[in-house]
Amino acid sequence: MLLDYVTLLTAVGISAACLSAMIFIGWLMGPKDSFLLNCAIGGALCGLGLLLYGFYVATPKVAIAVAAFCIILVGLSLLVGAGYRFRTERPSRRLVTTLAIIANVLALPLLILGYSGIGFAPINATVAVLLFLVAGQYWGARRHAPVAIGGLCVLYSLMGLTFLLCAIIIAIDGRLTLPGAPSGWAEDFSLLVMIACVPGIGAVTLTLSQTRTAREHQRAAMTDSLTGLMNRRALFKAQGGCPIAAGTAIIVFDIDHFKSINDSHGHAVGDQVIVQFARAIEREIPKDTLAARLGGEEFALVVPSSSADRAFRLAENVCRYFAQMSTSIGIAGFSSTASAGIAFGVVHGGTFEQVLNEADKALYAAKRSGRNRVIPAEPRLYG
Repeated sequence: MLLDYVTLLTAVGISAACLSAMIFIGWLMGPKDSFLLNCAIGGALCGLGLLLYGFYVATPKVAIAVAAFCIILVGLSLLVGAGYRFRTERPSRRLVTTLAIIANVLALPLLILGYSGIGFAPINATVAVLLFLVAGQYWGARRHAPVAIGGLCVLYSLMGLTFLLCAIIIAIDGRLTLPGAPSGWAEDFSLLVMIACVPGIGAVTLTLSQTRTAREHQRAAMTDSLTGLMNRRALFKAQGGCPIAAGTAIIVFDIDHFKSINDSHGHAVGDQVIVQFARAIEREIPKDTLAARLGGEEFALVVPSSSADRAFRLAENVCRYFAQMSTSIGIAGFSSTASAGIAFGVVHGGTFEQVLNEADKALYAAKRSGRNRVIPAEPRLYG
């Protein structure tokens, strides 16, 4: 025996509610990603609205339909907000509130006035627009996970198309009132599409959360927590074992007398000095340059396609700007300087580690020569 429309509608509502509960549990168990919380609440409201609409199908009372679609429109607005948070990582409260108000104002007036036929056309159209907006928000973030996000956008868009189809057919039919809920092949098709898409949306949403969490963990493992620059591990991974190209400069910096800064003023001041040096680097380096904190007070730059003069000026500018910034620590008479060594890749090769070691030797030559200076390494061939 085939299941009737109300039973299938109830099944979709329960399915949406259960998936929302799973998403909420995922939000509780992992990092508190607000996009997941929005998805959980939005999906739960949509499921509740569908269950309530099932009561309307069984007992056609306009007040029930108005309440059902009011809840669904708010739930869909939250899903748009979830996509916005995923794409931008910004709060979505204002967007959700605005969308929910506009959606209800556009969708419900005819049904509230008792037009239980044509009144469903703007409701279906508004639901379709909100579903397309959800897809659009995620599509804007597709670079994070192209396949998963592409699939999610397809699922939301398919549901949106079926609601748009229902709106068009109701508008063409043109009857002002109906004795019950709208019915026909378009409504049946829309319900079947929802049955197919809702579980997929829940699964992909959880996958996106797990993917982003894994990516954040990887980024944290590759980032120096104090300065936000690459750490030593990330720099070596980026360079690999490939030879350094001729004309690529590696500059190694070391903050002068850093141990005495920690001993005299404490580690909190030492951390401020390190952060200031990182800001000096970020201010001066070109966009194509890799910058990393190697550890302690030592930093490195990898500058592609650099002449000797350009690399030397860059290193001097970083050191000069840092010396100026260090006077703003807030300690009377406090200042700090840095030294740097420079080495270049050559035509005949040389791994990143080899060239880095040459830059490091030049750095120590700068420190032995009195500090607060930049010294280039002697050119050499690597065997």
